[in-house]
Amino acid sequence: MLIFSIPVALAAETASEPDFAGVAVSAEVRQLARWALASGDAAGRHLVLVDKRRAHAYVLDARGRLLGHSPALLGLALGDDTVAGIGERPLSQVRPQERTTPAGRFLPELGRNMEGEDVVWVDYDAAVSMHRVRARVKAEHRLQRLASPTATDNRISFGCINLPPAFYEQVLLPAVQASAVVYVLPEVRPLADVFPGLRPTGAAGGRRRGAPIGPLG
Repeated sequence: MLIFSIPVALAAETASEPDFAGVAVSAEVRQLARWALASGDAAGRHLVLVDKRRAHAYVLDARGRLLGHSPALLGLALGDDTVAGIGERPLSQVRPQERTTPAGRFLPELGRNMEGEDVVWVDYDAAVSMHRVRARVKAEHRLQRLASPTATDNRISFGCINLPPAFYEQVLLPAVQASAVVYVLPEVRPLADVFPGLRPTGAAGGRRRGAPIGPLG
């Protein structure tokens, strides 16, 4: 498992070129980070980028400097959209093909799920959060999936983004507490369809709060 972290600090200045500290990232991750910084879309916030195709998360400070990166577990099903009302359903009513991790731009909020666990809400209405990986169902092998060298086995959750506890607590949480924007890259739709500002035009934000009753995984 690859984790890289340095102390988090909210920078007063911003830069237009992201610095991934030599870490190999996809061209789309670099393109999106560059746009978010240069266009001012991140508005001086930290950047959290989730590359669904590589099942990897990156956290950058407000100047675009890498603070940490880690493998992530994502929704079982391929897809960039969520089913309407899925956040109100119990897990038993969520079909396998509906277990997607939505792509888009989100303003994360700290909160708690129905079990009282602290999480970072990404898409509250769809009950999608970033949280520590849970290994309650042994047959799912979530810890082993995170530790494997390939991204092909990282699709297992109900849509939430599962992260190693150390990365969640030491890298993600401080960034969100300081202020952050979450960018989840698409895996099916073209990047510019999800982030129209790349054409360029504007990019939409989001609102998040509370704790829904739906997916916890």
